[in-house]
Amino acid sequence: QVQFVESGGGLVQPGGSLRLSCVASLSTFSAYVMGWFRQAPGKQRELVAQISSSGNTHYEESVEGRFTISRDNAKNTVYLQIHSLKPEDTAAYYCNNGGLTNWRESLTSWGHGTQVTVSS
Repeated sequence: QVQFVESGGGLVQPGGSLRLSCVASLSTFSAYVMGWFRQAPGKQRELVAQISSSGNTHYEESVEGRFTISRDNAKNTVYLQIHSLKPEDTAAYYCNNGGLTNWRESLTSWGHGTQVTVSS
């Protein structure tokens, strides 16, 4: 079973920064499009950033310019650098396969996530 271990979250003030990390137990990690997802209380999980095997990135509009996704294939790790944090960024953040258009139905194995709370 695929495992994802997310870390790096915390409580930060508005305008602050965090770097999230996720280690994935995917045997062919480098071949996967990886994604960062988040779920705020009472809301659906959403895909906020994707990175292809070749390093091409795509961001959800609300995080464009503030979030940067990157990967280290040698470490089976994907990162999410977050700047200019806003209260609306408060959510549990998860990584997973970011290359599926029907991910809500297809992705059934998730890590515990890492909590990001933005508050003064």
